[in-house]
Amino acid sequence: MRIRQLIRMTGMKRFSVLLILFCLFLTACGNGSVSTEPQATPTAAPVESVDYAASLKLDMTTDTAKQEVTVKSFIDGDTVHFNVPSDVMESGVLKARFLAINTPESTGKIEEYGKAAAAFTKEKLSNAVSIIVESETSTWNPDSTGGRYLSWIWYKTAADSEYRNLNIEILQNGLALANSAAGNRYGETCVAALNQAKREMLNLYSGKKDPGFYYGEAIELTLKELRCNIESYSGMKVAFSGIITANSGTQGVYIEDFDAESGLYYGMYIYYGHGLNGAGLDVLTVGNEARIVGTVQYYEGGGTWQVSGLTYRMMQPDDPGNIQKLSGGHSASYVLTDASTFVNGEVNVENGESFVTAPYAAMILGTSVEMQNLKVTDIYTTDNEDSSSNGAMTLTCEADGAVVTVRTAVLLDKNGKRITEEAYLGKTIDVKGIVDFYNGDYQIKVFAADNITIK
Repeated sequence: MRIRQLIRMTGMKRFSVLLILFCLFLTACGNGSVSTEPQATPTAAPVESVDYAASLKLDMTTDTAKQEVTVKSFIDGDTVHFNVPSDVMESGVLKARFLAINTPESTGKIEEYGKAAAAFTKEKLSNAVSIIVESETSTWNPDSTGGRYLSWIWYKTAADSEYRNLNIEILQNGLALANSAAGNRYGETCVAALNQAKREMLNLYSGKKDPGFYYGEAIELTLKELRCNIESYSGMKVAFSGIITANSGTQGVYIEDFDAESGLYYGMYIYYGHGLNGAGLDVLTVGNEARIVGTVQYYEGGGTWQVSGLTYRMMQPDDPGNIQKLSGGHSASYVLTDASTFVNGEVNVENGESFVTAPYAAMILGTSVEMQNLKVTDIYTTDNEDSSSNGAMTLTCEADGAVVTVRTAVLLDKNGKRITEEAYLGKTIDVKGIVDFYNGDYQIKVFAADNITIK
């Protein structure tokens, strides 16, 4: 009996010891988990956003030069041309370069957020009922180019509202880099607006890709940039946009785009060859606004530059290497041009930090023009049954002492019958066509009979 009780007591002690050890183990585990759990820390109160563009007030009593203006043309995010009285600028145009900011490029080599900044500026000023341009001093101060003037831009969208400072609004929206932002009359506000944009990680400072920018191996640029620096891009893959104005009939199209700063259209011949069909060819329909991606090459046979190597992947329509239709329903510009300017004129165009001087016809190569009152003095007709140009004509024309060459495709009348030189020889005509280059001479290429009007 005692032996049984002893055994029973011994078993109970062992059970008690095991129970105590188990509890200690649980406690140890619990302590360990508490020690490794991240400790909550007090959260800092969020910093409230400030509308610095509104907080800064326009003081009309200061001695800085000021002028109420209207928009003549939008250039990019930090440059706008304004209409002003002739006593402010003799030309009647003040080319304003915004003080304290530098927006990404949208008129040369396209940069991330460049188009977004340009669209922001255009939206704000397009909706303004009043715009005032202010100088940093009592006079209008030119920038490094000598042709633009450093300015603060103020605008309001209702007659009873206060003016907002657009320079600072662009900064606070993260659409510009600072450009001597601290060293001006509104420097403190500029710096505060910029720091807020960085803190809130807006646009340029977001660390995110620009949804309006095409990312790929092609260099994003404008047709002006390409035309003014064409040799620099030889053999390179480029991307740009413009309006398709004409189909050459020989596996190519012409494209043009307007540059507000120079007031000129710039164009290019796009050779698509046999590489496109179906949906790809539809992108290049005349009247479409298209994004072109291709390689710049010199065409020895014609002595001109062109863009070729186009691709369209139907299963990947958003591929940045694709050509793309952006919109439709557009028309060629057909800029009215006099014969003397076409033959003898020169243009001086701002190109980055320098200027390019070139013959007028060379600068507008590939664009659409209209020329009136041309007297047809001679015609040569291609006579080669084996050529696709059999029946095409070269018209020698005169106007105001200048000689202009008009080259036609094979033209057909309304009945489908080929038009011959008798229809035009000795007549006075108006023409619409594309500026072309052949055998060392600039000429106007006409692709349809409807584009020649007999006076």
